Amino acid sequence: MALFLQKRYAMPLLLGGGAILTALTLVFPQVGFLEWATMVPMIAGAFLLCGREGVRLRKCYLYGFFTVFCYYFVLYHWFVRLYPLDFVGLDNASSLAVIVAGWLGLSLLQAIPGGLIFLFFRLIHRTGVFDRAPMFRPFVFAALWVIFEWTSTLSWAGVPWGRLCLGQIELLPMVQLSSAFGSYAVSFLLLAVNGLVAFALLYPRREVLCGGLAVGLVIGNLVFGAIAMSLPAEEGETVTAAVIQGNINSHEKWDGNSEDRMQQVYADLTRQAAAEGAELVVWPETALPYVLNTSRSLQNFVSGLAQECGVTLIVGALYADDSGEYNSLYLVHPDGSIAEQHYDKRHLVPFGEYVPMRELIMTLIPPLANLSALDDDLTPGSGSALFSTEWGEIGSLICFDSIYEMLGLESVRDGAGLMIISSNDSWFYDSAAVYQHQAQAQLRAIEEGRYLLRAANTGISTVLDPNGRILRWIDPLEEGYAVCEVSFRTGRTLYSIIGNLFVYLCIALCTAAPVAGVVLRKRANRQNAKT
Repeated sequence: MALFLQKRYAMPLLLGGGAILTALTLVFPQVGFLEWATMVPMIAGAFLLCGREGVRLRKCYLYGFFTVFCYYFVLYHWFVRLYPLDFVGLDNASSLAVIVAGWLGLSLLQAIPGGLIFLFFRLIHRTGVFDRAPMFRPFVFAALWVIFEWTSTLSWAGVPWGRLCLGQIELLPMVQLSSAFGSYAVSFLLLAVNGLVAFALLYPRREVLCGGLAVGLVIGNLVFGAIAMSLPAEEGETVTAAVIQGNINSHEKWDGNSEDRMQQVYADLTRQAAAEGAELVVWPETALPYVLNTSRSLQNFVSGLAQECGVTLIVGALYADDSGEYNSLYLVHPDGSIAEQHYDKRHLVPFGEYVPMRELIMTLIPPLANLSALDDDLTPGSGSALFSTEWGEIGSLICFDSIYEMLGLESVRDGAGLMIISSNDSWFYDSAAVYQHQAQAQLRAIEEGRYLLRAANTGISTVLDPNGRILRWIDPLEEGYAVCEVSFRTGRTLYSIIGNLFVYLCIALCTAAPVAGVVLRKRANRQNAKT
């Protein structure tokens, strides 16, 4: 081991190898159990690097940057499936440029702040706190990574697509902790367990204590999850609901000549779902990619269909007023009336629905500024805009909204008893991206403790229970519908009450650790001076 660590390639291999192995558990969550060990080499490398006497901060940052870049570069491999982008008017060369820019650019955008994990870990090392409390290392590193995951929700440049806890989505008991402390707590546990194992390997005298703690954390999390999933659920008003998947891809969807076919597909599927007893029917994001509130013919279409089928219909379409154009959801009552309330997408997709720093992007990468299928930037919505129905209040999320946990929590705090997600993942075909996006919906269901209906244009469309279990599933790239009885719930999860308190505790830990190190060092210096 000592000889290996002396090699120049040892540190890149430890850090990059661990990052790549961990990313693969998110790409293939069927082997998610391996994630409890895949980060061991990465964290061991971080311990060795940041604990080395005299190592420069710049070197720590660059290695951290490299680690996070490797992780996201693997995670975002599905960008290649976007080629070609001819449906937004790009030729093959421009499509290739945009896809490479997106793949590398998004990985870089995550790696730039990600490198700070290692830099701050080194700064905390310098205070000497780990000399006096070495067992804090795994927990402080875990807290720093959790803070990084959280900060990716704070600006357009951060995309919380790669949360470590998503690797556990096939092991539902292991993510039930999200209902109490949020998905960040699951990520923390994964990092802490890997960190304890890494610490035991590097410092064998601590192997019994570290091993015992690691096993205890895994078993404790598993027991908590098993109990949470076995508890009887409080149920409210029930409704037979359906999600519709028209399987109309991006090429056809934005073709101005496909309006009649889209209407026919969604009308036929809605009639079939209603014939099976559906009372509430959810369509995908922009199932009708037109401004519905200014089109009398489209209003007549959805109103007539709701009346004919006797269903409450939630329709994805555009909305426009003097303040801009929105990506929205409309509620159509069984009597054909369209509710005044509409939900507007709150977290728009950069370069898909609007262009951040438009002038700079137009100068550097003109094709990227023209990537959207829309002529102008959309306007983000505000507020949860719940839909009132005879069964209760419905909270909505549209596509990209669903990877930001606080948007769903806002809906539940405002009184939503049922959640829906309307999405358009047709850009991704049947790549790993659609499965990763679906996994985010399962996290939202667990965090919020709500049944969740997810309707996607080309899939994956699902019905989820409050523990994230899949009750109904429509495969990607298939046309169809799924009918299932769900209930409106009034109970609240602990997480929906305390929100991201766990993140703030991680911030407190990472703040307290260096302060404690400085205080202890000064106290030791005073004692030495007296002697």
